[in-house]
Amino acid sequence: MSTTSSTNPDTRPPATEAPPKPAGPAEAGHRSARLIHNEATTEIPVHLLFRDDPDPDPVPVPLRPAAVGRPQGTGERPRARRPVTARTVPAVRIDPELTERAARVLPGAAGVAAGVCGAAGCAVTSWWAGLVPPLAAEALGLPAYAGVGLGPGQWAAYAAAGALGLFGFGGLARGRTGRAWVLGLFGRYRGTVRRTGLMWVNPLLLRRRVDVRLRHWRSEPMPAADGNGVALRAVTLVVWRVRDTAKATLGVEDHEAYLRACVEAALARVPVEPLGTVRSSADVAGETLTRLVAADAAPVGLEVFSVRPVRVEYAPEVAAAMHRRRIAALDAAQRASVLTSVVDSVEDTVTRLTMRGLVELDDYERKVLVKDLTVAFCAGRGETGA
Repeated sequence: MSTTSSTNPDTRPPATEAPPKPAGPAEAGHRSARLIHNEATTEIPVHLLFRDDPDPDPVPVPLRPAAVGRPQGTGERPRARRPVTARTVPAVRIDPELTERAARVLPGAAGVAAGVCGAAGCAVTSWWAGLVPPLAAEALGLPAYAGVGLGPGQWAAYAAAGALGLFGFGGLARGRTGRAWVLGLFGRYRGTVRRTGLMWVNPLLLRRRVDVRLRHWRSEPMPAADGNGVALRAVTLVVWRVRDTAKATLGVEDHEAYLRACVEAALARVPVEPLGTVRSSADVAGETLTRLVAADAAPVGLEVFSVRPVRVEYAPEVAAAMHRRRIAALDAAQRASVLTSVVDSVEDTVTRLTMRGLVELDDYERKVLVKDLTVAFCAGRGETGA
């Protein structure tokens, strides 16, 4: 008979393990410097959490109270965000020397006199050179003179008289009411002329006419949005004028295009409402638009009096949806009004019948009466509305 020997797993010899190597003082001192910081527990040396036998040479670690402060950078709680200061938009600055000032001009009579003198000088020089025909000399009453011919003196006299005549007649200008001349010489601002009538201006100066009258501009449909961010198209009426001709003409390339850009930028920042909804919101939007556009246009010499939306409509991509939404809102409001009126009428009718003692109704009869009256009043309202 064969005997089968079984081995009890509990009687197996335990596996031999290498005894842990005791840590030296230097190593213990090095590991004791690493600590775990926790909010709710005391600081514990890291090496004590992974040892099975006591350290033969423990190093005393001074214990501190449990951490109660908020940890920074541990990932347990989000850090407090610092308040972000909004960056201020730098103000528009124009050359401080570029300010409107009056230009030096002369009355128109001075220019006419200079031109006449130049023409007379040319005639006298021609007579001196003997170039005047005898018939013309007799008609003008000039004495007979054979002339000396064209020499250096005659040419110099011609040049001087011609220059005087050109400067005299060439500098004549006519000033109009509501118009101004901005004068410049070789790219430098020389002044502004706001005078009216005939005047004489240096013909070497470059003249740029500027309209300084009170003007109004009706813009094309510009993109805008209401308080809920729905896309709109707004047409605005801007009343403005040029206050400083030097800044408006030389400080910016095109002051009218600049004003148009300012209005468009203001519409992007200010919510507007479709006209006919809330009158107070339209007034507030107009005042805000006026203030913003006036502040943006003032550095370039423009004075803005008012910016008012005159037509506000929904953008084409949302017009159909918003039209249906407004119709639905009006329908819901009308239904609520009709229902309130019907309920009040039914309540008044039932109350009068019961209070005057005309009928005595139990709960079932009262419900039937209320139902019939509601149907009758609703049908009557529908026929009246139709």
